[in-house]
Amino acid sequence: PFIFIFFFGVAMDADERCARLGRLAPTHVPQGLYRLTVISDSLLFISGHGPLHLDGKTFTTGKVGRDLTLEQAQAASRLTGLAILSTLRQHLGSLNRVVRVVKTLGMVNATPDFQDHPKVLNGFSEVMREVFGDNGVGARSAVGVGSLPQNIAVEIEVIFEVRPTVSAGAGAG
Repeated sequence: PFIFIFFFGVAMDADERCARLGRLAPTHVPQGLYRLTVISDSLLFISGHGPLHLDGKTFTTGKVGRDLTLEQAQAASRLTGLAILSTLRQHLGSLNRVVRVVKTLGMVNATPDFQDHPKVLNGFSEVMREVFGDNGVGARSAVGVGSLPQNIAVEIEVIFEVRPTVSAGAGAG
């Protein structure tokens, strides 16, 4: 079933809810030999994304627990969610094709004594819930790592369940 979230009494779809979040960063550019997205049956796999700023060039960098506070890391996680929405929209054409978030893996560039990795990933999870409602909350793992590419603060990869595209002329017949 297609789920709508009500905003001040008006039903909105995922594209409309995403628009309320503001402008999205440009889609990531792969930094190696891999694809940003791979689709298999109804599953869409999104490669690791970092906290890309709106300029499309800079990332939130640093080690959480030393260079960044928990709140700054949560903001970086949220930025990463917005970057993933940008990739989703470019690949699918519409966020309304998303059925649900299936699984998220979040890696936090953190000091060895930092222990709030799940709280950092809440920034990402809140973005997904804002856009997809309860279907934006899936299974999730949050781990701390010693380093990430370009010293980014977080890297997140996601598996989404998506609806197939409908070809022109398809339907009842």
